Amino acid sequence: MKGMFKYMLFCVKCFTLWELLKGLFITLKYLFKPKITIQYPEAKTPISDRFRGLLALRRYEDGSERCIACKLCEYVCPARAIVIESKQSEDGSRRTTKYDIDMFKCINCGLCEEACPVDAVVVTPVQHYHMQERGENIMTKEKLLKVGDMYEHDLQKRISNNNGDR
Repeated sequence: MKGMFKYMLFCVKCFTLWELLKGLFITLKYLFKPKITIQYPEAKTPISDRFRGLLALRRYEDGSERCIACKLCEYVCPARAIVIESKQSEDGSRRTTKYDIDMFKCINCGLCEEACPVDAVVVTPVQHYHMQERGENIMTKEKLLKVGDMYEHDLQKRISNNNGDR
């Protein structure tokens, strides 16, 4: 008897197009609610303080680059998007000669920022960037330093806010 009832219920649902009616009911329910669409170019969506966007390299206050070529960010990168080459400088410290990040491979996980002992590589709040020509996806050391210089004030504020959370 129980099996017969299930079969009859199945037949009724098939002939009345039950799933279609459920979908139409959901559409009707949302038809009269206020819309939540954001008109993108005019109104921007709010971004979290912990948003991970475009990567950048920072400098010290005297203008020298922070990166000490420890290669921790290269080792911790799960996508293997970072390539670092270094050499010994005149004062005996290691400095990078090549610091490239392939933005097509980068998954913006932020592990490179977490691994960096001197806060040299950081993520910025920049979420809209594009490439027009082949090869622009490789962010070289010069490009990364330029991005870091443009957003240094914002980065310093964000880093000081995050250090207060710890």
